[in-house]
Amino acid sequence: METTETFESLVRAEFTPKSTYLNTASNGLLPARTVAALHEAALLRAEGRPLTSLYEDVEASRAAYARLAGVPASRVAVGASVAAHSGVIAASLPAGAEVLTAEDDFTSVLNPFHVRGDLKVRSVPLERVAESVRPGTALVAVSAAQSADGRVADLPALREAARDHGARTYVDFSQSAGWLPMDADAHDFSASVSFKWLLGPHGTAFLVVPEDFGGLTPLLAGWVAGERPWDSCYGPVTELAHSARRFDLTHALFTFAGLRRSLDLVEELGVDAVHAHDVALADRFRAGLDTLGHRPLPSPGSAIVSVPGLGGRQPALSRAGIEVSDRAGNLRAAFHLYNTAADVDRLLDALGG
Repeated sequence: METTETFESLVRAEFTPKSTYLNTASNGLLPARTVAALHEAALLRAEGRPLTSLYEDVEASRAAYARLAGVPASRVAVGASVAAHSGVIAASLPAGAEVLTAEDDFTSVLNPFHVRGDLKVRSVPLERVAESVRPGTALVAVSAAQSADGRVADLPALREAARDHGARTYVDFSQSAGWLPMDADAHDFSASVSFKWLLGPHGTAFLVVPEDFGGLTPLLAGWVAGERPWDSCYGPVTELAHSARRFDLTHALFTFAGLRRSLDLVEELGVDAVHAHDVALADRFRAGLDTLGHRPLPSPGSAIVSVPGLGGRQPALSRAGIEVSDRAGNLRAAFHLYNTAADVDRLLDALGG
């Protein structure tokens, strides 16, 4: 376990923000080690050197994410986006199947089920998802933490309700992987992008599937999905990978070169330590808002805080060097390992001015 001193020294060595950056829910900052790896990967291409090490980075990233998710690496596929993973899951459902979702969840989780056109997609408030599972519900699809306001889903209750009614579960961990402990093994399917709390570059997203693949068809499979990829470059793939790699999309090699190092840092720090750090800062912000007479949307235990009516302040805050988001008129601040109490206080001072 990292001590507070070790945690802080590791973070100081890796991050040099030029602003008060409180916008990880949009994009995480890149650690120095990740930037160096991206530069080296670009040089490999520029200088015509072998790219073997970049394919090794793919598998190292897969293994690291599997450890964070609590599943074997054989159950982890890598692709380009959560929307693509959602699409593969949506395509596996029979016509007329009911999919239960949370109202106003992130589009990448929802839209692939809607565009099918022959599924019954039902949306309820996040707090009512578990109680709304019913006989005939085929799948419950929800984000672990809501992008808009940071509310954290009651995943144990959801999973128990789904099990009682024979439904499967699909959880998007994009806004929680990296700061909230993750138990992907408790769900049938789960996914996450890599460029937010996992601190990686854009270009990849992970998918966790059951050992038996959960009835999914690898609709987007190309040569990398073959059991022997380099023997699967021409003609149809004759033997799909025996692991979740059968759902891989062509690898964004530069992304994985950097992501491998970002995931190393997350593991070095420990998600529990990151969680304690991030939530403490969010709680400090909530307490400060109370003294200013502002009431954030309820999101207890979350690293994301949204404040109604203050979204219009975002442009001026950005000009002042404070980066937050405007989401439907709400000011959204997202706290991560490179933030400090001074960052919180600077935002509060700006809002109180």
